[in-house]
Amino acid sequence: MSDGHWMVLMGHRWVPHPNRGFLRLGWETTKPIPVSGHDFSRADSVQKESWASAPAGTAWRLLILLVSLLAPAVVHAQPYLDCHLVPGWQQSGPKRQYTPDNLFDYRDGAAEGYLIYSFTQMQGIDCKFGSTILSIDVSDMTDADSAYGMFSANRDPRHPIAKLGMGAQVLPQSLLFAKGKYFVEIIETDGSTDSNQTATLQAFAARIEPLLEGRNTPPEELAWFPQEGQESAKLVPESVLGLKILKRGYVAKYTKGQAFIVVEQSPESAADVMTKLRSRFDDSTPVKIADEAFEAKAPYLDGLCIFRKGRIIAGYSNLPDPQTATARAAKLLERIP
Repeated sequence: MSDGHWMVLMGHRWVPHPNRGFLRLGWETTKPIPVSGHDFSRADSVQKESWASAPAGTAWRLLILLVSLLAPAVVHAQPYLDCHLVPGWQQSGPKRQYTPDNLFDYRDGAAEGYLIYSFTQMQGIDCKFGSTILSIDVSDMTDADSAYGMFSANRDPRHPIAKLGMGAQVLPQSLLFAKGKYFVEIIETDGSTDSNQTATLQAFAARIEPLLEGRNTPPEELAWFPQEGQESAKLVPESVLGLKILKRGYVAKYTKGQAFIVVEQSPESAADVMTKLRSRFDDSTPVKIADEAFEAKAPYLDGLCIFRKGRIIAGYSNLPDPQTATARAAKLLERIP
Protein backbone atom coordinates (compact mmCIF):
# COMPACT_ATOMS: atom_id res chain seq x y z
CA MET A 1 0.00 0.00 0.00
CA SER A 2 1.08 3.59 -0.52
CA ASP A 3 -0.13 7.04 0.49
CA GLY A 4 1.98 8.80 -2.22
CA HIS A 5 4.95 9.37 0.12
CA TRP A 6 5.84 5.84 1.20
CA MET A 7 4.66 2.30 0.67
CA VAL A 8 4.45 -0.83 2.79
CA LEU A 9 5.70 -4.13 1.39
CA MET A 10 5.61 -7.27 3.52
CA GLY A 11 5.12 -5.18 6.62
CA HIS A 12 8.02 -2.76 6.03
CA ARG A 13 8.03 0.88 5.05
CA TRP A 14 9.75 1.95 1.81
CA VAL A 15 10.33 5.66 1.18
CA PRO A 16 11.00 7.22 -2.26
CA HIS A 17 14.38 8.74 -2.99
CA PRO A 18 14.68 11.36 -5.80
CA ASN A 19 17.73 9.67 -7.34
CA ARG A 20 17.71 6.06 -6.14
CA GLY A 21 14.19 4.67 -6.47
CA PHE A 22 12.92 3.36 -3.08
CA LEU A 23 14.86 3.12 0.18
CA ARG A 24 13.82 0.71 2.90
CA LEU A 25 14.31 1.77 6.50
CA GLY A 26 17.12 -0.51 7.61
CA TRP A 27 17.29 -3.07 10.31
CA GLU A 28 17.89 0.00 12.49
CA THR A 29 15.33 2.66 11.55
CA THR A 30 18.02 5.35 11.24
CA LYS A 31 19.92 3.49 8.47
CA PRO A 32 18.19 3.42 5.09
CA ILE A 33 19.37 0.78 2.62
CA PRO A 34 19.27 1.65 -1.11
CA VAL A 35 17.53 -0.96 -3.24
CA SER A 36 17.55 0.21 -6.86
CA GLY A 37 17.45 3.25 -9.07
CA HIS A 38 19.75 5.46 -11.09
CA ASP A 39 23.15 4.51 -9.64
CA PHE A 40 23.83 0.81 -10.09
CA SER A 41 27.60 1.07 -9.54
CA ARG A 42 27.30 -0.24 -5.96
CA ALA A 43 24.39 -2.60 -6.54
CA ASP A 44 26.34 -5.79 -5.81
CA SER A 45 28.02 -4.47 -2.66
CA VAL A 46 24.76 -3.00 -1.34
CA GLN A 47 22.98 -6.31 -1.80
CA LYS A 48 25.80 -8.15 -0.01
CA GLU A 49 25.76 -5.62 2.84
CA SER A 50 21.99 -5.94 3.16
CA TRP A 51 22.23 -9.73 3.07
CA ALA A 52 24.91 -9.83 5.76
CA SER A 53 23.07 -7.42 8.07
CA ALA A 54 19.69 -9.15 7.72
CA PRO A 55 18.37 -11.05 10.75
CA ALA A 56 18.85 -14.78 10.50
CA GLY A 57 16.08 -16.56 8.67
CA THR A 58 15.11 -17.29 5.09
CA ALA A 59 12.12 -14.92 5.02
CA TRP A 60 14.21 -11.80 5.58
CA ARG A 61 16.66 -12.71 2.85
CA LEU A 62 13.86 -13.55 0.46
CA LEU A 63 12.51 -10.04 1.11
CA ILE A 64 15.81 -8.52 -0.06
CA LEU A 65 15.76 -10.55 -3.26
CA LEU A 66 12.07 -9.80 -3.88
CA VAL A 67 12.46 -6.06 -3.51
CA SER A 68 15.63 -6.04 -5.66
CA LEU A 69 13.64 -7.66 -8.46
CA LEU A 70 10.42 -5.68 -8.10
CA ALA A 71 11.71 -2.19 -7.28
CA PRO A 72 11.14 0.17 -10.23
CA ALA A 73 14.12 0.71 -12.53
CA VAL A 74 14.59 4.12 -14.12
CA VAL A 75 15.74 4.43 -17.74
CA HIS A 76 19.00 6.35 -17.88
CA ALA A 77 19.02 9.49 -19.98
CA GLN A 78 21.62 8.86 -22.66
CA PRO A 79 24.20 11.65 -23.05
CA TYR A 80 23.94 11.49 -26.85
CA LEU A 81 20.24 12.40 -26.69
CA ASP A 82 20.89 16.07 -26.01
CA CYS A 83 19.88 18.90 -28.34
CA HIS A 84 22.38 21.18 -26.64
CA LEU A 85 25.22 19.24 -28.23
CA VAL A 86 24.97 21.90 -30.94
CA PRO A 87 24.54 25.51 -29.71
CA GLY A 88 21.17 27.14 -30.30
CA TRP A 89 19.13 23.94 -30.57
CA GLN A 90 16.40 23.10 -28.08
CA GLN A 91 14.47 19.94 -27.30
CA SER A 92 10.99 19.77 -28.86
CA GLY A 93 8.60 17.40 -27.13
CA PRO A 94 9.46 14.42 -24.91
CA LYS A 95 12.16 11.87 -25.61
CA ARG A 96 10.96 8.57 -27.05
CA GLN A 97 11.85 4.92 -26.62
CA TYR A 98 10.74 1.90 -28.64
CA THR A 99 11.28 -1.84 -28.47
CA PRO A 100 10.44 -4.64 -30.92
CA ASP A 101 6.97 -4.80 -29.37
CA ASN A 102 5.95 -1.23 -30.21
CA LEU A 103 8.32 -0.07 -32.98
CA PHE A 104 5.44 -0.39 -35.46
CA ASP A 105 3.79 2.54 -33.65
CA TYR A 106 6.66 4.76 -34.79
CA ARG A 107 8.02 3.22 -37.98
CA ASP A 108 4.82 1.52 -39.16
CA GLY A 109 5.58 -0.28 -42.42
CA ALA A 110 9.34 0.15 -42.01
CA ALA A 111 9.58 -1.61 -38.63
CA GLU A 112 10.21 -5.03 -40.14
CA GLY A 113 13.33 -3.65 -41.80
CA TYR A 114 14.74 -2.97 -38.32
CA LEU A 115 13.69 -6.24 -36.74
CA ILE A 116 15.47 -8.46 -39.28
CA TYR A 117 18.74 -6.77 -38.26
CA SER A 118 18.44 -7.88 -34.60
CA PHE A 119 16.90 -4.62 -33.37
CA THR A 120 16.51 -4.43 -29.58
CA GLN A 121 15.56 -0.82 -28.84
CA MET A 122 15.47 2.74 -30.15
CA GLN A 123 15.82 5.99 -28.24
CA GLY A 124 15.16 9.33 -29.85
CA ILE A 125 14.69 13.06 -29.47
CA ASP A 126 13.48 15.97 -31.62
CA CYS A 127 15.62 19.12 -31.71
CA LYS A 128 14.38 22.51 -32.90
CA PHE A 129 16.04 25.71 -34.11
CA GLY A 130 13.57 28.29 -35.38
CA SER A 131 11.23 26.42 -37.71
CA THR A 132 13.73 23.61 -38.40
CA ILE A 133 13.25 20.27 -36.64
CA LEU A 134 15.73 17.43 -36.63
CA SER A 135 14.77 13.97 -35.38
CA ILE A 136 17.63 12.00 -33.82
CA ASP A 137 17.06 8.26 -33.39
CA VAL A 138 19.66 5.84 -32.04
CA SER A 139 18.92 2.13 -32.51
CA ASP A 140 20.62 -0.69 -30.63
CA MET A 141 21.08 -3.53 -33.14
CA THR A 142 22.66 -6.13 -30.77
CA ASP A 143 26.03 -6.35 -32.59
CA ALA A 144 28.23 -4.25 -34.83
CA ASP A 145 27.67 -6.35 -37.96
CA SER A 146 23.90 -5.88 -37.65
CA ALA A 147 24.31 -2.13 -37.10
CA TYR A 148 26.45 -1.84 -40.21
CA GLY A 149 23.95 -4.02 -42.05
CA MET A 150 21.17 -1.62 -41.10
CA PHE A 151 23.27 1.30 -42.32
CA SER A 152 24.13 -0.34 -45.64
CA ALA A 153 20.50 -1.32 -46.21
CA ASN A 154 19.33 2.27 -45.76
CA ARG A 155 22.04 4.29 -47.45
CA ASP A 156 21.73 5.49 -51.02
CA PRO A 157 24.31 3.51 -53.08
CA ARG A 158 24.55 6.43 -55.51
CA HIS A 159 26.30 8.52 -52.87
CA PRO A 160 29.66 7.86 -51.19
CA ILE A 161 30.29 6.57 -47.69
CA ALA A 162 31.73 9.22 -45.35
CA LYS A 163 34.38 8.55 -42.71
CA LEU A 164 32.47 8.57 -39.43
CA GLY A 165 32.16 5.56 -37.16
CA MET A 166 32.04 2.38 -39.25
CA GLY A 167 30.55 4.40 -42.10
CA ALA A 168 28.21 7.33 -42.71
CA GLN A 169 26.23 8.98 -45.44
CA VAL A 170 25.46 12.68 -45.49
CA LEU A 171 22.67 14.15 -47.62
CA PRO A 172 21.17 17.67 -47.45
CA GLN A 173 18.37 16.61 -45.10
CA SER A 174 19.60 13.40 -43.51
CA LEU A 175 22.66 11.77 -42.03
CA LEU A 176 23.04 8.08 -41.23
CA PHE A 177 25.95 6.36 -39.53
CA ALA A 178 26.82 3.23 -37.59
CA LYS A 179 29.25 2.72 -34.74
CA GLY A 180 29.59 -0.39 -32.63
CA LYS A 181 26.12 -1.87 -32.22
CA TYR A 182 24.40 1.48 -32.81
CA PHE A 183 22.66 2.77 -35.94
CA VAL A 184 22.05 6.53 -35.89
CA GLU A 185 19.59 8.53 -37.98
CA ILE A 186 19.48 12.34 -37.97
CA ILE A 187 16.71 13.53 -40.28
CA GLU A 188 14.98 16.85 -40.93
CA THR A 189 11.28 16.28 -40.24
CA ASP A 190 9.70 19.75 -40.46
CA GLY A 191 8.39 19.21 -43.98
CA SER A 192 10.92 21.35 -45.81
CA THR A 193 11.87 19.96 -49.21
CA ASP A 194 14.62 22.33 -50.35
CA SER A 195 16.70 23.15 -47.25
CA ASN A 196 20.32 22.15 -46.80
CA GLN A 197 21.13 21.08 -43.25
CA THR A 198 24.44 19.42 -44.08
CA ALA A 199 26.57 21.51 -41.70
CA THR A 200 24.18 21.04 -38.77
CA LEU A 201 23.77 17.32 -39.42
CA GLN A 202 27.54 16.90 -39.44
CA ALA A 203 27.87 18.95 -36.24
CA PHE A 204 25.39 16.74 -34.37
CA ALA A 205 26.96 13.54 -35.72
CA ALA A 206 30.46 14.69 -34.75
CA ARG A 207 29.30 15.25 -31.15
CA ILE A 208 27.24 12.04 -30.90
CA GLU A 209 29.77 9.61 -32.39
CA PRO A 210 32.38 9.83 -29.56
CA LEU A 211 29.63 9.16 -27.00
CA LEU A 212 28.81 5.77 -28.53
CA GLU A 213 30.83 2.72 -27.55
CA GLY A 214 32.08 0.12 -29.99
CA ARG A 215 34.27 -0.30 -33.02
CA ASN A 216 34.54 2.23 -35.83
CA THR A 217 35.74 -0.10 -38.58
CA PRO A 218 33.36 -1.83 -41.02
CA PRO A 219 33.06 -5.65 -41.09
CA GLU A 220 36.30 -7.18 -42.39
CA GLU A 221 34.42 -9.39 -44.87
CA LEU A 222 33.61 -6.35 -46.98
CA ALA A 223 37.30 -5.87 -47.76
CA TRP A 224 37.48 -9.37 -49.22
CA PHE A 225 35.23 -8.47 -52.14
CA PRO A 226 37.04 -7.26 -55.31
CA GLN A 227 36.53 -3.53 -55.76
CA GLU A 228 36.59 -3.37 -59.55
CA GLY A 229 33.06 -2.96 -60.92
CA GLN A 230 31.49 -3.10 -57.45
CA GLU A 231 28.25 -1.11 -57.14
CA SER A 232 27.27 -1.95 -53.56
CA ALA A 233 28.03 -4.32 -50.69
CA LYS A 234 25.82 -5.06 -47.71
CA LEU A 235 24.85 -7.54 -45.05
CA VAL A 236 21.92 -9.77 -45.97
CA PRO A 237 20.38 -10.84 -42.65
CA GLU A 238 18.64 -13.93 -44.00
CA SER A 239 18.36 -16.13 -47.11
CA VAL A 240 21.53 -15.08 -48.95
CA LEU A 241 20.97 -15.47 -52.73
CA GLY A 242 17.38 -16.29 -51.84
CA LEU A 243 18.52 -19.62 -50.31
CA LYS A 244 17.27 -20.22 -46.77
CA ILE A 245 20.17 -22.53 -46.01
CA LEU A 246 22.51 -19.53 -46.35
CA LYS A 247 21.14 -17.80 -43.29
CA ARG A 248 23.24 -14.64 -43.07
CA GLY A 249 26.07 -13.14 -45.06
CA TYR A 250 27.45 -10.34 -47.21
CA VAL A 251 26.56 -9.71 -50.85
CA ALA A 252 28.41 -7.42 -53.26
CA LYS A 253 26.67 -6.43 -56.48
CA TYR A 254 28.71 -5.72 -59.60
CA THR A 255 27.98 -4.34 -63.03
CA LYS A 256 27.82 -8.01 -63.98
CA GLY A 257 26.90 -10.62 -61.39
CA GLN A 258 27.15 -10.66 -57.63
CA ALA A 259 29.48 -12.19 -55.04
CA PHE A 260 28.63 -13.46 -51.58
CA ILE A 261 30.40 -14.49 -48.37
CA VAL A 262 28.83 -16.50 -45.54
CA VAL A 263 30.74 -17.31 -42.35
CA GLU A 264 29.51 -20.48 -40.62
CA GLN A 265 30.22 -21.42 -37.01
CA SER A 266 32.72 -24.15 -37.89
CA PRO A 267 34.29 -25.96 -40.87
CA GLU A 268 32.05 -28.92 -40.06
CA SER A 269 28.84 -26.89 -40.19
CA ALA A 270 30.04 -25.23 -43.40
CA ALA A 271 30.72 -28.66 -44.97
CA ASP A 272 27.20 -29.75 -44.03
CA VAL A 273 25.76 -26.65 -45.71
CA MET A 274 27.79 -27.37 -48.86
CA THR A 275 26.41 -30.91 -49.01
CA LYS A 276 22.87 -29.58 -48.86
CA LEU A 277 23.61 -26.91 -51.46
CA ARG A 278 24.97 -29.44 -53.94
CA SER A 279 21.85 -31.54 -53.57
CA ARG A 280 19.74 -28.51 -54.44
CA PHE A 281 21.43 -28.06 -57.83
CA ASP A 282 20.90 -31.24 -59.84
CA ASP A 283 23.35 -30.41 -62.62
CA SER A 284 26.18 -29.20 -60.38
CA THR A 285 29.73 -30.10 -61.33
CA PRO A 286 32.65 -30.31 -58.86
CA VAL A 287 35.53 -27.88 -59.45
CA LYS A 288 38.96 -27.73 -57.82
CA ILE A 289 38.76 -24.57 -55.72
CA ALA A 290 39.55 -24.25 -52.02
CA ASP A 291 38.47 -27.16 -49.78
CA GLU A 292 35.54 -28.01 -52.06
CA ALA A 293 33.49 -26.28 -54.72
CA PHE A 294 30.93 -26.77 -57.48
CA GLU A 295 29.53 -24.84 -60.41
CA ALA A 296 26.03 -24.93 -61.88
CA LYS A 297 23.43 -23.17 -64.00
CA ALA A 298 20.24 -22.37 -62.11
CA PRO A 299 17.01 -20.39 -62.53
CA TYR A 300 17.27 -16.84 -61.16
CA LEU A 301 20.96 -17.37 -60.32
CA ASP A 302 22.23 -18.14 -63.85
CA GLY A 303 25.89 -19.19 -63.92
CA LEU A 304 27.17 -19.74 -60.40
CA CYS A 305 30.08 -21.17 -58.46
CA ILE A 306 30.10 -21.86 -54.72
CA PHE A 307 33.18 -22.86 -52.72
CA ARG A 308 34.14 -23.55 -49.12
CA LYS A 309 37.32 -22.49 -47.35
CA GLY A 310 37.27 -23.68 -43.76
CA ARG A 311 34.11 -22.26 -42.23
CA ILE A 312 33.62 -19.73 -45.03
CA ILE A 313 31.22 -20.35 -47.91
CA ALA A 314 31.51 -17.91 -50.82
CA GLY A 315 31.17 -17.58 -54.55
CA TYR A 316 29.61 -15.78 -57.52
CA SER A 317 26.21 -15.93 -59.20
CA ASN A 318 24.19 -14.27 -61.96
CA LEU A 319 26.94 -14.53 -64.54
CA PRO A 320 26.48 -15.68 -68.16
CA ASP A 321 27.80 -19.21 -67.54
CA PRO A 322 29.23 -21.40 -64.74
CA GLN A 323 32.78 -21.16 -66.10
CA THR A 324 32.81 -17.37 -65.79
CA ALA A 325 31.47 -17.69 -62.24
CA THR A 326 34.22 -20.17 -61.38
CA ALA A 327 36.92 -17.85 -62.69
CA ARG A 328 35.53 -14.96 -60.61
CA ALA A 329 35.23 -17.22 -57.56
CA ALA A 330 38.91 -18.15 -57.83
CA LYS A 331 39.84 -14.47 -57.66
CA LEU A 332 37.57 -13.97 -54.64
CA LEU A 333 39.23 -16.93 -52.92
CA GLU A 334 42.63 -15.24 -53.24
CA ARG A 335 41.37 -12.31 -51.16
CA ILE A 336 39.99 -14.38 -48.27
CA PRO A 337 42.60 -14.84 -45.49
